[in-house]
Amino acid sequence: MKRLNFIILFIAAMALLLLARVYFLSIKSNTYYEELSKQNYIKRIYEAPSRGIIEDRNGVALAINNLGFSLSVKPHLRSYKNQQILEELCETIVQYFPEFSKEELIKKYLKLDSPYRHTYVQLIEYIPYDNFFDKYTLFNAMENIKVESAVKRYYPYQNIASHIIGYVGKASREDIQENPVSKYSGIIGKNGLEKFYNEKLQGKLGYKDVKVNALNKHLEILDEKEVSKDNNIQTTLDIELQSFIHDEFGDQSGAIVVMNANDGEILAAGSFPEFDNNIFVNGITHKQWNELSSDFNHPFTNKLINGLYPPGSVWKMGVALAFLENNVDPDISLYCAPEMKLGERLFRDWKPEGHGWTNFRKAIRESVDVFFYKLSLKVGIDEMHQTLNKYGFGQKTGIDQVNEFIGVNPNKEWKKKRYNKPWYMGETVISSIGQGYVLVTPMQVARYTAFLATGNLPTPHFFKDGYKEPEKVDVNPAHLKMIQRGMYDVTNKEGGTARWHVRNSKVTMAGKTGTAQVVSIPQSEKVRMKEHELEYYHRSHAWLTTYAPYDNPQYVITILIEHGGHGGSAGGDITAKIYNKLLELGYIK
Repeated sequence: MKRLNFIILFIAAMALLLLARVYFLSIKSNTYYEELSKQNYIKRIYEAPSRGIIEDRNGVALAINNLGFSLSVKPHLRSYKNQQILEELCETIVQYFPEFSKEELIKKYLKLDSPYRHTYVQLIEYIPYDNFFDKYTLFNAMENIKVESAVKRYYPYQNIASHIIGYVGKASREDIQENPVSKYSGIIGKNGLEKFYNEKLQGKLGYKDVKVNALNKHLEILDEKEVSKDNNIQTTLDIELQSFIHDEFGDQSGAIVVMNANDGEILAAGSFPEFDNNIFVNGITHKQWNELSSDFNHPFTNKLINGLYPPGSVWKMGVALAFLENNVDPDISLYCAPEMKLGERLFRDWKPEGHGWTNFRKAIRESVDVFFYKLSLKVGIDEMHQTLNKYGFGQKTGIDQVNEFIGVNPNKEWKKKRYNKPWYMGETVISSIGQGYVLVTPMQVARYTAFLATGNLPTPHFFKDGYKEPEKVDVNPAHLKMIQRGMYDVTNKEGGTARWHVRNSKVTMAGKTGTAQVVSIPQSEKVRMKEHELEYYHRSHAWLTTYAPYDNPQYVITILIEHGGHGGSAGGDITAKIYNKLLELGYIK
């Protein structure tokens, strides 16, 4: 009896297991297998939108998409019996488009084709619309060729504002892993605004869910989502002003920033020399790459944010504020001889005969080195560093460009970390005039000049909708006013280091010149060589940073000319011309 009960229980248990399995397969797994079966007959086709247009502030296109066509060839033509078909197709393409090579097209096909490939092999990515249009019917009728529309990025102004706008390139495997949209667009922003705003410019994918049969033939569209159409961006640039500056700067090497002093909008900016962004879209040749990469003027470097330079005397306004903010008497007057001795070393003034009795205003106006030497020893490097840090040095400006450098605003701790060495008093002295370890970018100087004009630090930006509230800076208004008066004297008063060089400006400005040494001067040299007597790459960098109008600051112009010598003579005339252009275009009221 016990055995019979055990058999009955065993049969009942097995029946329950079988019922449970049938339930799982017929009901619980139904959803899973239904979704799996859909993949056998529903195909999702993704579509990338055309890349967004980049415009200037007035709607003029700076980066567009040129229309054209691509040519793709049917897969599985690599076999011996189909080889003749492949060769004839490539011959036909070359017959009508001789800029391509038959051998190269075949080589590309053999590389991309495989027994497992079911999509057409793209041999030619882009042929301009005008070149292909009259041949469209011919190629579209060919059985083994697929003609599709294609676009190519184009920069109408070529090398103007090239570092700012940036360029696109083919998406690499790493790009595709990080950015799935680039798998379908085939391109991605590589530099400048193209890279910084790549997500906005590339837009969002659209798709179609298509019902297909066993032969992969499309039967009907089941669902559809359109690509995004709001991916254009408008910049703050004025391309007319930008082109004017490009022509005026000529073949010099350096950088220019023209920025709204109050909100950080950049009307024009350039890193020189520039290059044509289209060479990267079309595929740069080895010759072009070698010419650009071996140029000692570094055309590939965006000097606005990646060029690090000693600021020279444009640093002095911030240092003077550091003195004032650290309890130096605003009415102090020091006798400034041609040199100051510290230990066994002489620190010379730029003026061989010295400046005599000097106060803060004269120190700015005539750029009196010895005045700064003496007070730097009274205040110290750490206090100078702390104050200049508030004015944006040693940190990013926040501009919408990639890989911005922070420069060096040195102090004792920085040197200890960097070189594991103590700080010396002589290093404080040379730091006070923007030499030694001090390094800045032109964009930092432009932002700092805006602070000197308004008392606030704006965030520089190229995107029209990129405004951020300016950073409030804790500074004594009386101290700032004293610096502003000194800067006014630089461009307007007798003895001002830029007065005669900006005299053609129709706008009253305030500013400061800077001559930043790139090679040290031996102690034994009593009379310094003139800048034009030095070899070109040994000449000092020339700075001129200004704001205008003086009594109602609206715009900042910062100019750096590499190896340009004196800031006033190198940058004064072009600064005056730019302010006159701003007046002509209606920016300055």
